[in-house]
Amino acid sequence: MRAGFRGSIPLFVLALSVCLAALAQGPGQQEQPAFVKQGQELMRAGKLEDALALYRQTLQTSPDSLPANVAAGSVLDLMGRSKEARTYFQKAIDKADTPERKAMAERSMAMSYAFEGNCAKTLEHESRVLEYYRSTNNFYQQGEILDEGARVCIDASDDLHPSKAKEDLADAQKWYQAGRDAGLKEPDIKSARVDLWNFRWEHAQARLAARRGDKAEALKHVSAAQAIVEKGSIPEQKPFLPYLEGYVAFYAGNYGLAGEELLQANQNDPFIQCMMARTYGKLGKKDKAIEYYRKAAGGVAHNPPAAYAVPYAKGKLAKMKGAS
Repeated sequence: MRAGFRGSIPLFVLALSVCLAALAQGPGQQEQPAFVKQGQELMRAGKLEDALALYRQTLQTSPDSLPANVAAGSVLDLMGRSKEARTYFQKAIDKADTPERKAMAERSMAMSYAFEGNCAKTLEHESRVLEYYRSTNNFYQQGEILDEGARVCIDASDDLHPSKAKEDLADAQKWYQAGRDAGLKEPDIKSARVDLWNFRWEHAQARLAARRGDKAEALKHVSAAQAIVEKGSIPEQKPFLPYLEGYVAFYAGNYGLAGEELLQANQNDPFIQCMMARTYGKLGKKDKAIEYYRKAAGGVAHNPPAAYAVPYAKGKLAKMKGAS
C-alpha cells in the first residue's frame, strides 16, 4: 500500500496565500496584513460569509487594497458568485502598482473563470501572467502558469461543458506541452527539475489519453510516469501516482480499481474528494458519494482543483437533494 500524502499544507495556504503575499508585500514588508491571516482562518473554518464581511470591512477604509480585493473575489468564487467576484479582481488589476502585482491579480481573474469551467477566458488571463514571467526570464514560473491553465482546460472538458470537450482537451495538451518545454529552458537546470517536468508531462498525457478513451495510451504514460518517480529524484511527486492510476481507471470504467487507488491519493484535495464521490456514485454507494461530495463542496482553495471540484460537488448535491 502506498503512503498517503502526509504533512500537507492546506491548499488554501498554498494557493491564495501566494497571490496575497505578492500583492500585500511592499519594500521591506515580510508578512501579510493581519486581516488576511484572520480571513484565512475563517475560511478554513468554513465561515465564508464572515471572511467576506471582514474583507469588505477592510475595503470600506482601504478601497484600493489589492490583497483585500483579491481575497473578497476569491471568497465570492467559492460561494458561486463569480460575476460579482470579478469586479474585485478587476479593481485589483486596475490598481496594481507593479507588473508583478498586476500579474498576480490577473492570475486570480483567470481562476475566477476556472470556477465557471471557462477554458478560453482562463487562458486569456493566464496568458497575461505568462507574459510577465517571460519578461523576467523566469522559466520555472512560465511552466507553472502553462500547466495551471492546462489543468483548468482538461477539467473543464469534463461533463461541465461537453460541447467544448474536444476543443478544451486540445488546449490542455498544447499548454501542458508548452509548460514542459518552458520549464526545461531554465538555465543550469538540475536533473531533479528535469525529472519533475518530464513527470508532469507524462502525467498529463496519461490523463488526456484517458479522457479521449484511449486506455492503452493512457497506461503507457502511467508506466512512464512511474519510471520517472522510481528514479528517486522527486519523491515528493509519489503521491500523485495513485491519483493518476485512479483517474485512468475511472475513465476506463474500472470503478473498483479507481476507488482503491484514489484512497491512496491526497485526501485533503477537493478534486480527489470529488473523484471519490463520482466513483462511489458509479458503484451505487449513494451515501458515500454524498459524504465525499460534501467534503469537496467545502473546499476553500482558489486554484484549479477547487475550481472544478467545489461547483461540481455543490451542483451534484443540489441534484441529489432535489431527487430525494
